[in-house]
Amino acid sequence: MKPITIALALAILCGAGGAEAKGCLKGAVVGGVAGHFAHHHAVLGAVAGCAIGHHLAHKQEKEREAAARQARAAAPPASAGQGPVAARPASAPPR
Repeated sequence: MKPITIALALAILCGAGGAEAKGCLKGAVVGGVAGHFAHHHAVLGAVAGCAIGHHLAHKQEKEREAAARQARAAAPPASAGQGPVAARPASAPPR
């Protein structure tokens, strides 16, 4: 029973793509250790930790995007004060 459970857990953990694994591996390690100390439920803890870690990573990514969007909205445009044509220096000859 135990080898089947471990194989199933590894298949679930490895089945997630690289882009989808954000937070999963770290959460799985923490959950596995916690589950091991909670009456030998390491596999169940790893699966739960993976799900929680993925959720928290997704939430943190959304918060970063919102902060970046807010910073872009608050920053003045790069061409502020120059207008459509840049002024010539005073020493330049007229055309």
